[in-house]
Amino acid sequence: MRLGIAIDSRLCMSCYCCYMACKDEHCGYASALSAPQPMMGHFWLDIREWERGDSSRKIKTATVPTPCSHCQEPACMAAAANGAVYKRPDGIVIIDPVKSKGQKAIVDACPIGAVYWNEELAIPQKCTMCAELLDASGYLTHLGDPQLKVPRCVEACPNNALIFGDLDDPESAIARVIAENRITQLEPLAGRATNVVHLNIPTVFLAGTVYYPRELEEVCSGARVQVTCSETGETRETETNYFGDWEIEWLPKHKQVAIRITLAGYKPVTYTAFTDADHYVGMTYLAKE
Repeated sequence: MRLGIAIDSRLCMSCYCCYMACKDEHCGYASALSAPQPMMGHFWLDIREWERGDSSRKIKTATVPTPCSHCQEPACMAAAANGAVYKRPDGIVIIDPVKSKGQKAIVDACPIGAVYWNEELAIPQKCTMCAELLDASGYLTHLGDPQLKVPRCVEACPNNALIFGDLDDPESAIARVIAENRITQLEPLAGRATNVVHLNIPTVFLAGTVYYPRELEEVCSGARVQVTCSETGETRETETNYFGDWEIEWLPKHKQVAIRITLAGYKPVTYTAFTDADHYVGMTYLAKE
């Protein structure tokens, strides 16, 4: 059995319910697995947000709830002395609140910055996946009972953007969610196996607007837009909407792409772009054949 959390960024709406539930559970409360979480300065469930797009014509945001990833080969455990960080048989990674005293190297070792330094107690701290609740509820011996506890962040999410369960069970809800979605692990964790699995973190989008001939100043709906990666040959397609706008998501990063716009009775338009970031590539005017 390997316990984990699947996090679907596409379903996160930045309500911070998971963040507040984590604070409610750990601020002011100690367990055998963790000292109390400080009220300020610690983000055991960090909500990482950024604005996407480079034009006022196309702006949106991305949100990635980010706890400790509970790596299968934790960098923090490798940096710890005296067994101060250990991995449980169920895969949950724990920092011992006594043995870790003074070991700031544990904080520095985390590739995603998910370990925090408690200045008052001089210890590193992070998400425990609410292991103290799981242990108290008997989760390990009654896996799947809906009456038993799950991590507080999972329990609090109104959109089911966080799913908890046994990663080793192909019939579990978490395994099904992962199989049905796009795995987009955090970039600093590339090549690492983790028990927190991120899904649907956006890559790059391109967008634009298509008009009929310039003199008409009228948007064109139903034009076909193809974006082809020059390196891989992969092609993504869409059509312009009622407002003449188009958008294609999930493009590979840092690639040269060719954009081709076609509409019956009009000359094709082709130009290139580079997917270094999300771009609104501008307005395209069609011309009669």
